[in-house]
Amino acid sequence: MRAVVYDRYGGPEELRLSDIDIPDPAKGQVRVKVSACAVNLSDWEYLVGSPFYARMVGGMMRPKIPVLGSDIVGVVDSIGPGVSDIDVGQRIMGDFVMTRGGFAEYACVPASEAVAVPPGLSDEIAACLPQAGGIAVAGTEDLEAGNRFLINGAGGGSGTMALQLAKAAGCHVTAVDNERKIGWLESLGADQVMDYREQNFTDCGEKWDRILDMVATRGPGEIARALAEGGTYRAVGGHVGVLLSLVVGGRVRSRRHSIGMLMVPSGRDLTERVARMALEGRISPHLDSVLPLSSVPEALRRTGSGDVRGKVVITM
Repeated sequence: MRAVVYDRYGGPEELRLSDIDIPDPAKGQVRVKVSACAVNLSDWEYLVGSPFYARMVGGMMRPKIPVLGSDIVGVVDSIGPGVSDIDVGQRIMGDFVMTRGGFAEYACVPASEAVAVPPGLSDEIAACLPQAGGIAVAGTEDLEAGNRFLINGAGGGSGTMALQLAKAAGCHVTAVDNERKIGWLESLGADQVMDYREQNFTDCGEKWDRILDMVATRGPGEIARALAEGGTYRAVGGHVGVLLSLVVGGRVRSRRHSIGMLMVPSGRDLTERVARMALEGRISPHLDSVLPLSSVPEALRRTGSGDVRGKVVITM
């Protein structure tokens, strides 16, 4: 089968399109003929081996799994031992971040994480939902009308869906990203936009009730300056040192604010919920582009440099 593979950490130049053996499903797995796979920031992290937690999971010196791609949509063509609730021929979707393998014609994934794709969702839209949609839903829970809500990294897949959910909840939304996305984010409904290269949201004198930070770069002292009394800050990712400072330092400031990491419950329940919300029109992923398997290196380069508006999807 054709697959985009790599065997050492580095940039997109480490990726190559190769012919490799079709995998066989292990116990508890199903094999899917891949239809579509979204590109996530986590793919970039596993490619370059940074932040450090990517190596802790993916292999310290070199990657343990040679094929990236975790938000997979495909049709089941083989079932491993111990799987009884999925049938051959079923179209499934899921965030298979621990096994990956989606940038290939076939992938073996854990059946326990797989969800049937609703008939009303295309392969491309379904691929955008599991990881990015799950982050957006978890990151906007309990928002209330009138809340001032800031999204740092608003122009990616999770950010754009979080923006939709926050506006639907009646929030005033500030979207932070690079200058190339500012006008576009305004067109999506952001009430206020900031170019992070020109303006530091922790130094502008404004305060927010909720902050969702896709890539944390600031410690708890800076973050506290931007939170209103009783405000909440949650980081999705970032360098390990920054995240540790947020967890530890955030506890010190817990009497006035809540500062910490966003805990996203993985698995079927959240994926099914996000899929239902997409069918109901409550969230709608923004497709930047749909590209062939050979374009994975370019798709990851754009993802790593922050050039993608919404989501890029690879199709077979």
